[in-house]
Amino acid sequence: MGTFSLPIAAATPKPTPMSETDLIPLVEALARSRVLCVGDVMLNHYVYGRVERVSPEAPIPVLRVEREVRKLGGAGNVLSNLHALGTQACFISVTGNDSAGRDVGKLVAGLAGIEAHVFGERGRTTTIKTRYIADTQQMLRADREQAAALTDAQREDVRRMVEQVLPHYQVTVLSDYAKGVLAQGVAGAIIAAATRAGHPIVVDPKGTDYSVYRGASIIKPNRRELGEATKRPVDSESDAVAAARALIDAHGFGAVLVSLSQEGMLVVEQSGATARLGAEAREVFDVSGAGDTVIAVVAAALAAGAPVLDAARLANVAAGIVVGKVGTAMVHATELIERLVDREAVATRKVLPLALAADHVARWRRKGLRIGFTNGCFDLLHPGHVSLLAQARAACDRLVVGLNSDASVMRLKGPGRPVQNEQARSAVLASLASIDLVVLFDEDTPLNLIAELKPDLLVKGADYRHDQVIGADLVEAYGGRVMLAELVPGFSTTATIAKLAR
Repeated sequence: MGTFSLPIAAATPKPTPMSETDLIPLVEALARSRVLCVGDVMLNHYVYGRVERVSPEAPIPVLRVEREVRKLGGAGNVLSNLHALGTQACFISVTGNDSAGRDVGKLVAGLAGIEAHVFGERGRTTTIKTRYIADTQQMLRADREQAAALTDAQREDVRRMVEQVLPHYQVTVLSDYAKGVLAQGVAGAIIAAATRAGHPIVVDPKGTDYSVYRGASIIKPNRRELGEATKRPVDSESDAVAAARALIDAHGFGAVLVSLSQEGMLVVEQSGATARLGAEAREVFDVSGAGDTVIAVVAAALAAGAPVLDAARLANVAAGIVVGKVGTAMVHATELIERLVDREAVATRKVLPLALAADHVARWRRKGLRIGFTNGCFDLLHPGHVSLLAQARAACDRLVVGLNSDASVMRLKGPGRPVQNEQARSAVLASLASIDLVVLFDEDTPLNLIAELKPDLLVKGADYRHDQVIGADLVEAYGGRVMLAELVPGFSTTATIAKLAR
């Protein structure tokens, strides 16, 4: 395998799984990990809408488009997952010199703290995968792509950049989607360079010739890919173990992680250790991108010093989270810790950052629930607030409250406010049965929250006119509704504070 060695578990046929809480220190250590990711980046384009009729032109559904989202795909999704875990990462890839390539560049640049070297190659086409989704059902995927090896000059640019950054990182990931970035010896050259640097190398493979990844520390095929690469049966667990060992013997891999879909994951190590990890998912909505999450978590955990088995265990937990989301998604370190601490914590915690709140809202929406939203400073909670929140909750199935941060309140209300800090105000709101989620925001208005969460119902007090409600035009543009709640006379936070100051 080279000059480095991976921490390994004891060579037992099937180790008994430990309590998952022992992995919490490992999650906390991911922020100190440094991972280099090289591979095929692509642009994932999602077109969301609703189907309400069949086309008169042909027997096909008509999608009424409500919104479009662009995300990093392929190796870019591995990068997004590393970023969400808090891991320090470097990204090297090649796009076309086209509009999609520029979109990829902007998305990568938007990941704070990432070192990125994305080369644009003239004449190359950036891969775009466009998915048309009605509510939660994917109707169609349209791909625009060109699988082509890099030019000699571009291969040299990638090789030189890898050599330059390798000393600053601990683990190297190769994310191969067979679009050409790792073709014609590039993968082998990177593995050789990483081996010389003492780096473990984690590979998400493509194709059937795994000799191109010879010497990699960990390779992660799924069951079908394992069978195709070894030309062996893989229907039973014993067959899959034998096929994985054949790969290890043939190509000098340190370990093989086999994704078994709903059956979990199989870990086969060069040392002889074998483990079967049961599936962690509570509910499965979309498996796209789950492999990217697994490879990112494994790499980050190895960089933190974890043995292969513990890295796989943590990745298995992460996979169980990410398949409950729609579209190529990522797992945040906070989600991992919550899942490890309390199996129900992610479902019951009310005060969440926007990224996790958006996941909750997406899950509720998939169940057909109507989402309401209101916002405010809620500095001193009084009966007027309670009444507004109760009216809002009565008009929807789930109510999200956007809460101004301390800095935002100070800008809006003056240097003497807030009276209670944002942690206290969040805790009070979260204690109310009428509220399902609380999301802090630092801007002066909640417009960004509204744009991200897309509530079906936007609620403000009747002391506002319709044209004064921030986000009203946005919500109504996609078919939502604005509601002005009745006020309870005689209650005002500002007046209450003034009265206390006398």
